[in-house]
Amino acid sequence: MKNILCLLVLCTIYTSASSQNTLTGKITSQNTNEPILATIYLPQLEKGTVADFNGNYTINNIPEGRYTVVYSSLGFATISKYIIFSNDETVVENVELQESAVEMEEVIISTPFHKLQSENVMKVDRVSVQELNAAGALSLAEGIKTIPGVNIISTGTGIGKPVIRGLSSNRVVTYAQGVRLENQQFGDEHGLGINEAGIESVEVIKGPASLLYGSDALGGVLYLNPEKFALSGETHGDFSSTYFSNTAGISTNLGVKTSGNKFKFLARGAYGTFSDYKTGDTYRVTNSRFNEKDFKTGVQYAGNNFKSTLRYNYNRANIGIPEEIGEQTKSKELALPFQEIDNHILTFDNTLFFNNSSLDVTAGYVFNDRREFEDDPNVAALRLKLNTLNYDVKYHLPQLGDFETIVGLQGMFQDNKNEGEEILIPDAKTIDVGLLATSHYHLDNVDFQAGVRFDTRKIESETAHAPGEDEFIPALDKSFTSFTAALGAKFNLIEKISTRINFASGFRAPNLAELTSNGVHEGTNRFERGNADLTNEQNFEADLAIEFRNEHLEFFVNGFYNSVNNYIYLTPTNEVIDETPVYDYIQDNASLYGGEIGFHLHPHPLDWLHLESSFETVTGKLKDDTYLPLIPANTIRNTLRFELNDGKIRKSSIAFITLENTLNKKNIHLFETKTGGYSLLSAGIESAFKLNKVVLEVGLNVTNITDKKYVSHLSRFKQDHILNMGRSINTSLRINI
Repeated sequence: MKNILCLLVLCTIYTSASSQNTLTGKITSQNTNEPILATIYLPQLEKGTVADFNGNYTINNIPEGRYTVVYSSLGFATISKYIIFSNDETVVENVELQESAVEMEEVIISTPFHKLQSENVMKVDRVSVQELNAAGALSLAEGIKTIPGVNIISTGTGIGKPVIRGLSSNRVVTYAQGVRLENQQFGDEHGLGINEAGIESVEVIKGPASLLYGSDALGGVLYLNPEKFALSGETHGDFSSTYFSNTAGISTNLGVKTSGNKFKFLARGAYGTFSDYKTGDTYRVTNSRFNEKDFKTGVQYAGNNFKSTLRYNYNRANIGIPEEIGEQTKSKELALPFQEIDNHILTFDNTLFFNNSSLDVTAGYVFNDRREFEDDPNVAALRLKLNTLNYDVKYHLPQLGDFETIVGLQGMFQDNKNEGEEILIPDAKTIDVGLLATSHYHLDNVDFQAGVRFDTRKIESETAHAPGEDEFIPALDKSFTSFTAALGAKFNLIEKISTRINFASGFRAPNLAELTSNGVHEGTNRFERGNADLTNEQNFEADLAIEFRNEHLEFFVNGFYNSVNNYIYLTPTNEVIDETPVYDYIQDNASLYGGEIGFHLHPHPLDWLHLESSFETVTGKLKDDTYLPLIPANTIRNTLRFELNDGKIRKSSIAFITLENTLNKKNIHLFETKTGGYSLLSAGIESAFKLNKVVLEVGLNVTNITDKKYVSHLSRFKQDHILNMGRSINTSLRINI
């Protein structure tokens, strides 16, 4: 780390005297030749501007190099261009945008070369948090269920774990502020630990992403993009509040951001409090209440040829642990037992720009303090402290013709400590190191991307409990290594039809719980027994995506086959310890297959009308042809949406109605129960009004309109026959200045 900091200082001194460049031009409509109020943005520099009423724009102080410039405007197709800047020149780039009913495209950040989705070799789903909130999502975890191929394992309304194509927990990596979010994700009842306030969008990589992210990205990646800083010379503030009738819950957040020519600053605070949720059978689930505090801030400095960004996030979540249906109340006061969880995320991201290359250096510190109170609200029976230091160094080599190449070094140092009476996993240290190289090759109708990676992980744990006790855990010293590779191509061989084919391998080293557990896990009512002889999970997935797009219709088909060697899972035994059934961690080969299919109809000239439909399915089996546990049921989702824009005072209005059909879940693990199908109806409307410089947004939505009585197959309350949430009427207000 010391050497990296020295390198940063030397490069900063060297590059500070380099020349600067200017980009200018005019944006017009290809159909009418009228000027457009478009946004011009350089993702690598996080620098941009908005064209004036005549369509003219200028961006100054651009370092030498080759950068992607994105031009976008509502009602027009987004385009990106590679532009080379050198010798303190002024580049004139006049752009014509074509009218389109398709939503504006955004640059995908979770993949290495930061391209628009239409240019990406890897299929990535992206959705804005504003869209999730408008649909009535109670939390970020609840919201991501709307993405095809994504679901959650839920513990009431306060806890949700992402499931991507049937894989979850340590098989899915979550990234926040550009670093791995480490928060004891081995547990089914351990949620994300991050609030949606201050997050701009969510990107989902479905399939092995170990090449980019190392161990645990065997199943996919949930990538959370923090909100952008304000454009240079601008200052903005906003306040929002949402009321949820079902939980009598209120969620509020307040943010401010301001930017000068070189310095940028933002800050945001949020608070939410919710009572026990009410099911469609009118009863409330006792002690499913929770509350959450969240604070995010960031500062950025952009020098002549470098950019540094410092961000910090603090999150405190207090979550009740339901045990049985008892007192019916709307109280928000925590009752025993409950969890109290603190998450701290501190990241320092630096980019150095050279003539035709760049160096990215990111350091991150994540501290997770998890406490569980059972009999005394002042004494934690279980307390786990997890300290994680991440580092990520990537060098974008000078481009050779149509070849782009990145080499990188990634890793983490992790320390787990117990301070409570109960011990789920022992004190331990983990060291990760990964080396990677990936290249992108562009031709007129075909793009190729390939890469290789080597990883090593070392885990050292201490003994826990005394020898001879039932819960004794011996010391562990294990190392795991793996090579992974990926190869993909995107074809545009037929007009308006694109095809993506990707082959990728991934791996996951066993986690501490799987290797060392030897005791009762109260959150799951199991005595879990680990296996120190477990080896890496290693998988290979083939993925095919076909898309058709014109001005009226978008249609997609995604199919995958995922073969997982040495799949780790829990299986019950005939033993009982402390009146609790014993489960062992074992391994076997497994396979998962399925996909997603859908369309988006937006008939021109009825650009205000949108009809979206999707179907998703996944099947998981062990080698002996028995089904894997925790595989989501097949789902059909249909949404009719209306969008109206450009009123004099009312700037926009959006209304929607959604019908989600979840089918019967019959193909289940030997020790699971079948789940019946159900249909959930939701609807909402949101309008924005502009009064001088103030934009007022008001919204109303209703989830589970029919107050359906149902149980999700991935609900952890299913075994206790506790229903999911019933009808909720939600109102929201947002003020932007």
